[in-house]
Order: sequence, then structure tokens, then C-alpha cells
Amino acid sequence: MKTSLKRLHFHNSRSIMKVAKEHLERFGIRPSVQRVAVMHYLLTHRTHPTVDEIYTSLAAEIPTLSRTTIYNTLRILHESGAILMLGIDSANARFDGYTSPHAHFMCASCGKVYDVDLDDTAFVGRNTPRNAARITDAQLYYKGICADCEAKKAN
Repeated sequence: MKTSLKRLHFHNSRSIMKVAKEHLERFGIRPSVQRVAVMHYLLTHRTHPTVDEIYTSLAAEIPTLSRTTIYNTLRILHESGAILMLGIDSANARFDGYTSPHAHFMCASCGKVYDVDLDDTAFVGRNTPRNAARITDAQLYYKGICADCEAKKAN
């Protein structure tokens, strides 16, 4: 059974790096410095970042890092199933290190993307298409105004 990364509690940066490395290895990905750094970032920043956000954050720590390396790393992580690539934002792909079934909500005002917990059967179960032998991806998105933006609007 796959460990739910959402429910892991990290005690220090070293344990997070260890979890990131082990996560990559579990998906058959060689844990290079750049790959571990990207996975670490996704595990510790549940903000559904874009490529540019990841690059901007990591470039100071890894001066030799390039946007191309970030793109290639995210492609490998996504293709292996280690992360999710979200299409909720039409302007930018966003990435999520939490791969257990869940939905996403994007605020049309501030642009933040939030996780929405769902029962696993919301994706697979009685709603499974008859012709589907195996489902490899299911994404559910909600769009609207988040509670923070709605409260600001009311004031």
C-alpha cells in the first residue's frame, strides 16, 4: 500500500530529505541532487507550484540548476507517477507531491490552489467507465472564490 505523503510529519530537514530520496527510489528514479531537491520542495510546499516558482526557490541553493533541469525532472517525476501534474491553471502547469486521490480548488481571485480531500471511491469505483481496463489518471477541479478572498470582498 502506498504511503500517504500528506499525513507524514517531518521532524527536521534531514528526515524530509530522506523521505524525498526514498520516494524517488520507490518509483525507480535515481535520486540525483536536483531530483531530491525538487521532490523535497514539493513535499514541503503544498502550494501546487509552477516550474518558475520551483526554480526561483531552488536556484539560490543550487547555483548550477537550470529551468531545463527543473522541466526534465518534473517530467520524469510525473511520468513515473511520483508526482501529479495539474492542468487546473490554463496559464501554467502546476505540480503536486501528494499523489493520493484528491481534488483541487483554484481561487479565481488570488490564484491559490488548495487540496480537497475526497473518498478514494470518488475517482474509481461505481463511476469507472465500462471500457476502462486500468485508470492511470483522474483529476477533479473546482474553481471559484476562496474563503479568504470572499471575506476581503465583504469588508
